[in-house]
Amino acid sequence: MDGCSRMSSGPSSIVHRPSSMNYFNYFTEIEDTFVRRRGKHLHLSPMDWALIESWKETSIPLHVALRAIERSFDSWEAKPRKRTVKTLLYCQEEVEAQYAEWLESRVGAGASEDERAEKPVEESSLPFARSAILDHLRRARAKLVETCEQRRTAGEDDFSESLARAASLVAQLETDFADLTRPDAQKLEDSLTGIERMLSDVLRLTVSSDELEALRGGIKKQLRPYRSHMDPAVYDQTFENLLLKRLREQFGVPRLSLFYL
Repeated sequence: MDGCSRMSSGPSSIVHRPSSMNYFNYFTEIEDTFVRRRGKHLHLSPMDWALIESWKETSIPLHVALRAIERSFDSWEAKPRKRTVKTLLYCQEEVEAQYAEWLESRVGAGASEDERAEKPVEESSLPFARSAILDHLRRARAKLVETCEQRRTAGEDDFSESLARAASLVAQLETDFADLTRPDAQKLEDSLTGIERMLSDVLRLTVSSDELEALRGGIKKQLRPYRSHMDPAVYDQTFENLLLKRLREQFGVPRLSLFYL
């Protein structure tokens, strides 16, 4: 696997993240995702770290755990409460549910070629052919690696590290999706959305304040003729979508969603 698809540490990590995927990556990737979705830095408690260790010892794949955390926060934000999420234990039930479904989807994955031939993979529920989805993942991963390499020519920074993390996660999803006997496009989409969200967050921090203000000014000018006819919430979302589109184009970050297949 290319060096730019290796995971490396982000600014919020407690444990240094080595240059290759190993024991510590599992902990720090989960920590980074939890802290990012929570919205403010919060060190994980000893109980949280013990919980992560139990997930790893149970062999819950990293991308499954990350998807479950993303979905847990999506559910929380859909029905906001007065109290904030303070512990990773809030995500435990969703992690267990996602892992159980992942295991079920892999029934028969270890069978011989003859056995698999007798039980053809059910793909009728997929929006696209499995081969087309895998091609999309390969292209996205290749573009992430390319952008990472270009960025690293100017030196290592948080953006290049995030690109490497994203490429590594997409590679895991690609391998997993190829092996599944009952592939689930929605679960794949959820995982890809989480990676895109992570990249969007780091893009906002990568661009300078002057560049960001210039981009915002250009978008405001573009939307000015339509603003009076738009619901405020729709305007804000359209503005944000355009801003991220400009940032992705500027920094060479591909869209991962299957919508762009």
